[in-house]
Amino acid sequence: MVLSLSRVPFNRSLPQGTLICARTYANSPPGQQSPFRIQNVKSTGTSKNKKAFSRKNRIGAFRSMAPSSLTVPVLQPSPNSSLSSVPTFKPEMITENMIGQVVAFSQTPNDPIKYFGTPKNMLLEFRLLSQRCSVIRNITVFTAEELDSAAAEPSHKTRYVLTGPSGCGKSFLLLQSVQYCLAKGWIVIYIPRAKATVNSTTTHTYDLRTQTYLQPNYAQQTLRRILEVNSANLETLTLREGLNYDRRSFSSGTTLAQLASAGSKDAVISSVVLETLLNELSRQSKIPVLLAVDDFQAIYNQKTAYRDPHFSAIRPYHLAIPRFILEFASGKRSFPKGAVLGALTAMDPAFPVTNELMDELGLPGLHPRSPYSKRSKILQEYARGLMNLPVPEEFSPREAASVFETWMRDNALTAPGNDELFLAKYTESAGNPKAFVWQGILGPSLNQI
Repeated sequence: MVLSLSRVPFNRSLPQGTLICARTYANSPPGQQSPFRIQNVKSTGTSKNKKAFSRKNRIGAFRSMAPSSLTVPVLQPSPNSSLSSVPTFKPEMITENMIGQVVAFSQTPNDPIKYFGTPKNMLLEFRLLSQRCSVIRNITVFTAEELDSAAAEPSHKTRYVLTGPSGCGKSFLLLQSVQYCLAKGWIVIYIPRAKATVNSTTTHTYDLRTQTYLQPNYAQQTLRRILEVNSANLETLTLREGLNYDRRSFSSGTTLAQLASAGSKDAVISSVVLETLLNELSRQSKIPVLLAVDDFQAIYNQKTAYRDPHFSAIRPYHLAIPRFILEFASGKRSFPKGAVLGALTAMDPAFPVTNELMDELGLPGLHPRSPYSKRSKILQEYARGLMNLPVPEEFSPREAASVFETWMRDNALTAPGNDELFLAKYTESAGNPKAFVWQGILGPSLNQI
């Protein structure tokens, strides 16, 4: 065997003058082919930030500038373009007389947008606008009326799933419901990205006590968010029975705020604390509870991205957080007063809408379904009783005009705002809310193409 060192010419992928160590055999054994050549390329150059040019880091770069950087007059908002005159979202404003009006979400100390977050597209819109706004639609008024009725009924009677084509406004309607219930004094649990519970982005560990896989880090984050948004209501509720776990004990009479605070600081007990918190909320009838879940279809897929020690895919009902959601969504567990709302994301190839959900909600699929299509009996049980709440596919002209005027007042248009431009963008997008904003208002005009 011969060990040779050779200097290769300059290549873009290798620094100039890179040494290649090649191990080859001088003579092949008789009657056998020459063995393969092995090259170990070792680069001498190092990059300080290997992910600096990744595509992932280039998406969603709309970030607010610091006030000290906004000293240039052109960056100062003019009184004519300010959205300060937009009315603030309040429960009493959700009436038929307000349909088609734009309202702004105020930044309160327990702001659910700040602590729970929002889906990515909605986050980018809020970063572009000087005020976080949404438009009141017919479906908004109907949902508010259903939530008012649910304030005095068990949550298993009000289990809606928001459906509709991509970009019709399901996530905005879900956020409006969260803001509405929070302003009404409800306890709100909002999960804007349910696929984060099944895509293996957080740690998981098997628990012999419950025979499920716990997700301690996600449970810890969830407790912190629930506490920040609902601290005032949690202070009024107490534990009915004491809790002893892993050298930590909580006596009966401990407020749920103290319980959630302890779980948000220690990942070891976070899963047990979250389970206890949900049990207490399902036993009290003093305050209504809303469980709102976006990417709802992700927890109804037969397999998750998590793997067990044998590298087999873990089922969603074997994970702690998705199992909690499935139990309340199916009515197996219920809040004495409250509701469960979910929103489907139909354009996620990793977690598509399953046959179990489409059968229960009466949705048409991309491909014809038959009784012989594969289904999970367990997921069918978890989907039983869910009610379909279809969101309109398009803006009405009145709603679209209000949205167009809002972006125009915020200087977001790429062309002079007039009736011709509005009608052109409304026609191009076929009234679809997402396409009307992103491809219409924020898209290039014909003069710029």
